Amino acid sequence: MVLQLNPSNPMNPTDTERYQMLQNALARTGRSEDFQNIIQLLNPPEDITNYASYGDFKDLKIAIIGGGLAGMSAAFELRKLGADITIYEASEERIGGRVYTYYFDKDKKYYGEFGPMRIPVSHGTTWHYINLFHLITVPLTSPFSNNFLYVHNTRIRREPTGEITKYIYPLYNMTADERNLPWTELNEYAFSAALNGLSPDVRRELLQILPAYSPEYAGYINLSNRQMLEMLGLSQDTITLLASVDPLTGGLLNTSYSETLQEEYSLDYINTYRISGGMIHLPLAFYESLTNKSPKEYNQPTDTIGTIDFKLGTVINGIYQPENGKSVLLKAEGKNNKEELQEYDYVICSIPFSTLRLVDIKPFFTNQKMQAIRELNYVDSLKAAFLCKKRFWEENAEYGNMNGGISFTDLPIQSIIYPADHFYCSELNPCQPSEPGVLMAAYNLHLDSIRVGNQDEKRRFRSIKREVEEVHGLPEGYLNSIVAEHKILEWNHEYWARGAFVAELPGQKINFAYTVQEPEYNNRLFFAGEHTSTKHGWMQGSLYSGMQAANMLAYYRTRST
Repeated sequence: MVLQLNPSNPMNPTDTERYQMLQNALARTGRSEDFQNIIQLLNPPEDITNYASYGDFKDLKIAIIGGGLAGMSAAFELRKLGADITIYEASEERIGGRVYTYYFDKDKKYYGEFGPMRIPVSHGTTWHYINLFHLITVPLTSPFSNNFLYVHNTRIRREPTGEITKYIYPLYNMTADERNLPWTELNEYAFSAALNGLSPDVRRELLQILPAYSPEYAGYINLSNRQMLEMLGLSQDTITLLASVDPLTGGLLNTSYSETLQEEYSLDYINTYRISGGMIHLPLAFYESLTNKSPKEYNQPTDTIGTIDFKLGTVINGIYQPENGKSVLLKAEGKNNKEELQEYDYVICSIPFSTLRLVDIKPFFTNQKMQAIRELNYVDSLKAAFLCKKRFWEENAEYGNMNGGISFTDLPIQSIIYPADHFYCSELNPCQPSEPGVLMAAYNLHLDSIRVGNQDEKRRFRSIKREVEEVHGLPEGYLNSIVAEHKILEWNHEYWARGAFVAELPGQKINFAYTVQEPEYNNRLFFAGEHTSTKHGWMQGSLYSGMQAANMLAYYRTRST
């Protein structure tokens, strides 16, 4: 299969090229005026050296709970100030938190992404670190996806020219007005009309954490996706149609409509990229820099750079404030299962609230913070990666002719993601469907993740294979001889995650967003992680929150001395 790359989605885009892609996409949606706001809100916050100077925090003891992107970005920034930093990571086997690339082979050619798998061009903080570490990025926008949509036992190709209107609409009891709307217009009405009805200044609030929000936006925060679709006058059958055609949104119908608006605003699913060789290269780049005594990423004297002590396989079981209120105590359990109390001048807690819920906290944080720890809504996600002996989906057959992209279905697996590594085929370097490849055979969210995941291993593997066969129109048992290896991961069952990401319920952004990122214990304890951001489930949210927590710590430390 020989393909031509889309020149509008270059490899390793410069900032100028990213901005142009975003400007073009916003122009197509009629929101060109949002460009500067999106760039400003998603680019990194001020550099930490605006709050303190190189070496100012020499001999200051800082602990960071969690070795994911939020914790490592906070450590990376605080190191500029000379602090002695200890990073506690519960996992013995890996770093990166929910960034999880699984390799099937020792050469790391065949892999699946079980955590984040996309980088939108608008996510400036993520690109800041990608550029800093000189990581290679390649586009995920397929020039020839041709994927399936399999809903209501009906199989069509995903394309915008009328297949859904022709073949899927008749399967649902839609009103006459709904049937007369082409699919693209119906989908835009459901998920973009409210956004376009807000002024540019109010739209800015989508990506801000504020003590209070404008009445126009607050109304949407308090509605679920389903309630919003009902307010738009859509019938229940049409809502079912929308949830079936886009099952990843359909799985989150009861979460806040604000979550949908936040992603629509910055066009998070348009012009996306991946890191060549696996997303894990970003946390690995952090780790390599943090464990290097003379990191090349810092443009400052070596003797002003702080120290890093990574404690893998060490769990924090307790967070305490001593009576004098001038430090924070952590109860750490190491590999020997013994607990020790460690005292720090400052602490940044970057673990999910779903995990923090089981940590002993004395005294309690503010009542609102404790309520958020108990109630903030995490959703489950399941992914199943199949290492296939051949790429049947690329074969010239009714079940194939696909390269990259994603197929959607109302079956429990919800979606199937095809590898993007054959985008670069050429006559000089041809790619063949006979080559092995990794198919993300299932990617689902919320209730379907629990239902598919809560089976014994053999039954779960078998049911996923059968559903992939059904989506592609393959005979039952076809994949038995095709799948060489597989790995299935459900995030609710990951001990140190206990959920995939935050998806706020109606009202939770108003009740909790400002509270969760406020410091505790006399401004000695700070919080970071995607749950403290406006980009839940994205690396952007983790990285930005880590930088912001480090800045906040530097601000309060400087102000108190």
